[in-house]
This record gives sequence, C-alpha cells and structure tokens, in this order.
Amino acid sequence: MTSQSVSPPALASGVAKSSLRKIITASSVGTLIEWYDFYIYGSLAVVFSGMFFPEGNGTTALLVTIAAFGTGFVVRPIGAVVFGRMGDRVGRKKTFLTTLLIMGGATTMLGLMPTYDHIGILAPILLVTLRLLQGLAIGGEYGGAVVYIAENSPSKKRGALTSVLQTTATGGLLLSIGVIVLCRVSLGEEAFDSWGWRIPFLLSAVLVLFSLKIRMKMHESPVFEEMRRTGNLSRSPIKDAVAHKPSFALLLVVVFGVTAGLGVAWYTSQFYTLYFLQTILKIDFLTANVSVGIALVIATPFFVLFGKLSDKHGRTRIILCGLVFSAAGYLPLFAWIRHAAVHGDQFQMVLALTIQVVFVTMIYGPTAAFLSELFPPQIRYTGLSLAYHIGTGVFGGFTPLVALSLNTATGNVLAGLIYPVAITAVTAVVFVLTLRRGVDSPIVRRAWKQIDSECSS
Repeated sequence: MTSQSVSPPALASGVAKSSLRKIITASSVGTLIEWYDFYIYGSLAVVFSGMFFPEGNGTTALLVTIAAFGTGFVVRPIGAVVFGRMGDRVGRKKTFLTTLLIMGGATTMLGLMPTYDHIGILAPILLVTLRLLQGLAIGGEYGGAVVYIAENSPSKKRGALTSVLQTTATGGLLLSIGVIVLCRVSLGEEAFDSWGWRIPFLLSAVLVLFSLKIRMKMHESPVFEEMRRTGNLSRSPIKDAVAHKPSFALLLVVVFGVTAGLGVAWYTSQFYTLYFLQTILKIDFLTANVSVGIALVIATPFFVLFGKLSDKHGRTRIILCGLVFSAAGYLPLFAWIRHAAVHGDQFQMVLALTIQVVFVTMIYGPTAAFLSELFPPQIRYTGLSLAYHIGTGVFGGFTPLVALSLNTATGNVLAGLIYPVAITAVTAVVFVLTLRRGVDSPIVRRAWKQIDSECSS
C-alpha cells in the first residue's frame, strides 16, 4: 500500500484555486474564532480567578480556576465522539456549523455571568458548565475543519494547505491576547479588572455571526459525498474506530506517538509560559502578554513553512525533529527566560519565547495533513478528532495545572518542566517505534484494510 492509496484522494477534476481559497478561508476563520473563544478563558484566568469562588487563598482560587479551564479539555474527547460520529454519518459541513454555534453561545454567556457575590455557589457551577460546553464544541470543530480542507486538497499541496488551519490555534490565542491588551489599555487597570474583562467574551457573539455567514455558503466535502453516493459510509464510526483491534491500535499510537507530545509542547510554549511569567516570575500583566504575543506573531509563519516542507521532505522527519527539539529545549529556554526577566531584558525574553514556539510549529505545521492521511475516510472525522483531543486535550490541557502544582509543591521554579520534558520525550520514542514510515507503517495498513472490509460488507 503506497502513501497515495491511503491518503485523502485529490479530486479527479481538480479544484479551482478560487474555490480552494474560499474553502480554506471559511474553515480557518471559523476555527480561529472557536480557538479564540476557547482560549480567552485561559488568557483571563489570572484576572477573574477570585470572582467566581469564595474569598480566601488567592493561589487556591487561581489553581481552581485553571482546573476549571482544564475541564474543558477533559470533555474534548467526548465532543470528538459525539461530533465525530455526526461528521462521518451526516456530513462535515453540518457538523462544524453546529460546533460553531455551541462554542459562541457558551463564550458569550461567560461574559454575562454573575459573580460569586451575586449568586453564590451557582457561580463556579455555571463557570464549569459553560467551560464543558466549550470543550464539547472544540472537540468537534478542529477535526471537521482539518478533514474538510484535506479532502478538498491535492495530495502534493496538502501539507501547505492544511498548515494554514494550524495557525488558527495560535491565531486564536494571539487574537485573545490582542483584544485583552487593547481593552486593558483603553479602560485602565481598575475598570478592566472590575468589568472590562467581560468585553472579550461578549465579542464572541459578533465574531460567530460573521463566521456563520461564511460557512453557510460552503459545500459538502467531495470525499464524503462520494462515500454517500456509493454507500460506503461507516454504519457505526465510533465502533469501527475503537472496537476493532487494528483501528484502535492506530488510534492509540497516534495519541501516544503524536498528539500527546504535540499538545504538551503547545500548551507549555504558550499557556504555561504565560502563567510562568505572571505567577512565578511576577512580571506585570501587560509585559507578559505583549511578550508572548510578539513571539506568536514572529513564529506563526513557521506553521505554513513546515507544512510546505512536509510536502517535499515528508511529514515524519519534521514532526520528529520538533518533538526532540522541544524536549531538549525546555530547561535551557525557561532558564533563559528567567534570566532575562531578572535583568529586565524583554528582547532576550521574547527571543527565547519565539524559539520555543518555532519548535512547536515543527510538530504542529505538518500534523493536520499527517493525521488526515493516517485515518480511513469512513472514520476520519471520528478517529482524527479522538486522537487529537485525547492527546492535546487531556495531556496538553492540564499542562499549566500540573506544572504550576509541581512548582508550588517543590518550591523550584523550573520543577514544572518535568512534565513536558517527559511527555514529549516519550512521544518521540513511540513515534519512532510505530509511525516512522508514516502512511506506509504496518499499523496504518492494517487499520485501512479492516475498515475497508467492514464498510464494504
């Protein structure tokens, strides 16, 4: 079985460049807005951590708020199951229209929510509930957008085209930071901390309506339409993805050999770094957010660069280099950040932050194309979404909480790095042992053969 035979097929007639641009724009803008919604909570956790819980220990309130942030990651795999099945049975387009509406509604409600002083214990309950809805929605969004673009892309440009979507997670975080900084500067610190922090949440309603208008004009994926026309859809995508040994084995190796390390690397370089700067190094809010924002702006084009390079030189070697460089770079880079902060050298701090994010782009840039090529089309939405959100949601999403807890428990400001070093290193080893041949790996071949047999019988 060659890589061509197991990858999402290019359309026989080709796709016009103008149509392809519209497809990428519609998918990417919607996904960027969903990531903005998802991450605005994390970006503002330090600001509102005491508003939805009883007064008391500020550190405890922050850790509980970050834990609530983590609950959104725990349910992402559940969202992957629910919306993955919908995407593989009903269609890619209808599914990520649904996820967009759920995400936008939950985020807008976060901006309207009363504090603990007004509604008591209902405040933290509502906070967690809305966070769970966000997690469910993002669990179905990313996989759908990846699959939709991949199934409309010619094979020789799939890495480059899907890598545009990979910029949306960083773009969403960058947008959230930009909106927060703008509101903070415009309103002043006192007004922002009192009520102005709600504005970034409420802005979601406007952004979602804009994205919804674009997505309503999209057509269904040609690969899905062909499977529906020929009667080759999976009758039970969840069962086919997890109940059969070959496909379940593929799911496991993708989680432990790609997405766990990807998720931890991503959240270490962006969210944990933000908490590290503010809570450990005591850098002021604006300096920390602006520094991370600058690093993201500089590094974001590398997502597309490494996506393009993966079309020419293969996905596996670039992803592996990113995992290895990330694991090896945490301790020296965070030590560098700490040294720069102590000496008030923001330039050095931004440089270290940028290098760290570039390592992540090596993993993340080619990953969308890589994952879409690994999973059979009949279970692609379900399998890809599950693997991605178990890895990035569970392993990655709790990175800030685990790392900050290790710092608190040991008193060592760099102790939190034990977790990301271990996870990315283990992921690199599993990757080499199971997926180094990419779509031609035996484990991928067996999964495709099993799914083809199930859906044709």
